[in-house]
Amino acid sequence: MELDNKIQQAGVATSKVVEKAVDHYSGIYAPVHKMIDQSWDRVPYIIAAVLVLVLFWLIGRLFKYIVKRTLSDRVQSRQNLVKVLNRIGSSLIIFIGILVAMVVAIPGFTTAKMIGGLGIGSVAIGFAFKDIFQNMLSGILILLSEPFRIGDQIVMGAFEGTVEDIQIRATNIRTYDGRRIVIPNAVLYTTPVTVNTAFKRRRCQIDFGIGMSDNVETAKVQVLEALKSCSTVTEHSTPTVVVTGFSDYALQMRLRWWIEENAQVGMTDSTDQVLIAVKYALTDAGIDLPYPTSQVLWHDQTEEIDGDRHRQREGWPSRADQKNPRSMARARYDLRKAEYQNDLPAGRSEERNAQVEPVSSRDASEAANPEPK
Repeated sequence: MELDNKIQQAGVATSKVVEKAVDHYSGIYAPVHKMIDQSWDRVPYIIAAVLVLVLFWLIGRLFKYIVKRTLSDRVQSRQNLVKVLNRIGSSLIIFIGILVAMVVAIPGFTTAKMIGGLGIGSVAIGFAFKDIFQNMLSGILILLSEPFRIGDQIVMGAFEGTVEDIQIRATNIRTYDGRRIVIPNAVLYTTPVTVNTAFKRRRCQIDFGIGMSDNVETAKVQVLEALKSCSTVTEHSTPTVVVTGFSDYALQMRLRWWIEENAQVGMTDSTDQVLIAVKYALTDAGIDLPYPTSQVLWHDQTEEIDGDRHRQREGWPSRADQKNPRSMARARYDLRKAEYQNDLPAGRSEERNAQVEPVSSRDASEAANPEPK
């Protein structure tokens, strides 16, 4: 009986401890349970907010479709304007949809509260997104002013290629070798840009040289006649050939002509066609197309045909006997022969005229050609 009483007392004590623990932690679990219950209550509103976002996204897509179908055919020369209306209009519609969805999903949310919050953090937001806003504004100005359009070939600094897309933040350029360059609109808007395809026609030019003794007028006539056979040269302008100056080896001339195809590939094809035609026209007429040549003089080459070394020296000493310089091979041979004859004993003069092997010492050959005292 005593053991049963002790067990009963222990159970009562344990129950009291558990009750105290539950009473102590009930204040912590109550807000959590309340938050979970409220979250479940807001699930229908969150679903409604998502549906509102999807609805406004569809409205934005419909707006783009209507603008494209309505204005694309009517303003062919202002396609960038259509792109601006599409992007700004759809972005504004989606922004309004986000505001409506937040009002539906978050209790007590109003647009006035959001504007007030933005007013407090406007300075921080401005510094954080300065470059983004600058690129967006530059992109809108580029689309509105249209200094170039999609499909134009432009040159900006070290970059050259075809404009693929003008976005709000950046402009995509496809280079002629098949690479894509993404240029921020702020940089593109503040940097000089060359638009190669801004006009229908484009002028090409090449430089070439003719011989100093050739007839200049004959060369001009032959070049202009050659251009008549080139299909890429437009007939609506007159090619010109002018003399631009003298070079070390030729009379420099410059040929200019116009083409109807202003793209880079058209210019390359026309230049290739004109160069071939001009080359054969001049050579068939007997007009020289000179090019620079060079002559390399080696230190040990034969000097007998190189002129008077007392007035013209290429870096080696002149002879003491004032005669024409010898070749280095001959100088080595003479030195070796002299040394061999000096070493012969008396009575063997018949061997003094014998042939000996040339030496290969450059120091010895230089000693055979001493500087005059």
